Amino acid sequence: MAIAGILFDKDGTLLDYFESWSPVNRKLALLAAEGDQALADRLLRATGMDPETGHVVADSLLAAGNTQEIAEGLVAAGSTLSARQLVEDLDWLFAEAAENAVPVTDLAVFLGRLKARGFKLGVASSDNEISIRRTAERLGFAPVLDYIAGYDTGYGCKPEPGMVLGFAEVAGLVPSEILVVGDNSHDMMMGRNAGAGMTIGVLTGTGTRETLGPLCDYCLNDITEIETVI
Repeated sequence: MAIAGILFDKDGTLLDYFESWSPVNRKLALLAAEGDQALADRLLRATGMDPETGHVVADSLLAAGNTQEIAEGLVAAGSTLSARQLVEDLDWLFAEAAENAVPVTDLAVFLGRLKARGFKLGVASSDNEISIRRTAERLGFAPVLDYIAGYDTGYGCKPEPGMVLGFAEVAGLVPSEILVVGDNSHDMMMGRNAGAGMTIGVLTGTGTRETLGPLCDYCLNDITEIETVI
């Protein structure tokens, strides 16, 4: 069956992960450490980021986790704040981070071309829904989206199939008509678990050809190469 809808991850897929999130990760660790830089560095290492180099491990909490999972990981690693307080603080921090998000290309133009070809378009992220909407509005691609799902929208979390199935329902498609695009293994597994027609991994995030290759139909340098595939 031909692809009729494309569901994109946000961070590392539509946005350059390292340009957009390295400063945010440092802020969240310092917040969770209540200003203690040594503890903040330990929290970064525990959740997947090298505080010296800024490298983030593929499929780690900072690469792939939702706010609740990151908060719980920070508490387990030594933050004295409660997970509940951290979820509230991190969701606010992530929504504010939308103001400095760095796109991998002109998303209004790129997604506009896909929309003009008749594709239904959606975003499914482990970030919160407000952050996704702020990003889409700021970067000018909100008008072409048919669907937005964050970890708190009600469709479940990656790698569960709910976000894909929700897109199918909203867009009037069946899962086999949907292409799922992401930069981490949990994006690919979400697509597979939902019975998506195709999965594509991109290298603008924390995933690598080694981590993504076995789980996707295509592994591309970035989303702009999708047009040559479909």
